[in-house]
Amino acid sequence: MFAVIIAGRLVQTDLNAIDETKFMFTLMDLDNVNHIVVFMTGQQAFPEGVGGAVYMNWPSKNGESGWQLIGHITNQKPSSIFKISGFQKGASNENIFSDMSSFPSPEQPHHAQLGISLEPLTQLAQQVPATSGSSVEEGHTFNDFANKMILSFYNFASSFSTSKQEIAEAVVTGVNARSTVTEQNFIPVSVLENWLKQFQNKLSRDVNFWKK
Repeated sequence: MFAVIIAGRLVQTDLNAIDETKFMFTLMDLDNVNHIVVFMTGQQAFPEGVGGAVYMNWPSKNGESGWQLIGHITNQKPSSIFKISGFQKGASNENIFSDMSSFPSPEQPHHAQLGISLEPLTQLAQQVPATSGSSVEEGHTFNDFANKMILSFYNFASSFSTSKQEIAEAVVTGVNARSTVTEQNFIPVSVLENWLKQFQNKLSRDVNFWKK
């Protein structure tokens, strides 16, 4: 029913059913993993009015478990990318997986568990996922985004730039037209409009496209 993708690895489908509403994956070697993808396989849909809350358990070095809500998936949104880097290991918020003391935690702190709980959509809408980063990290992310956006615009627009000499030669020919030109280049307004539309379309399809 569910599967997990970690970049550079095979799709993980070794799901453990705890009961009819709780499912769990064990995820190995997550020290250098920033994002994971959780998705429905299409074999079975959620019951009407139900979705899946997604939780992560990162044991601390001293073995303490910490279940945290990171998001959810539904029939309308059957897959999602979750950022898992930056979470405090061993930290926990009160949730349906918090009482899973009977289910052993990973023995090594660089392993983790991912839990999926079937819950009413009305309940999912009221839940607030834990955040994975501090304000400093968020600031770095915004700076990275701004730099990527500016670089994208510059590369796109400069590829359409035209010198005044080229414009003059396209209109008239002769020594006089060429002798009065400067080295300044020009970009048509339509180029700016096209770049903006392309950037907005990519952003609407994937808010993290600029990281790839």
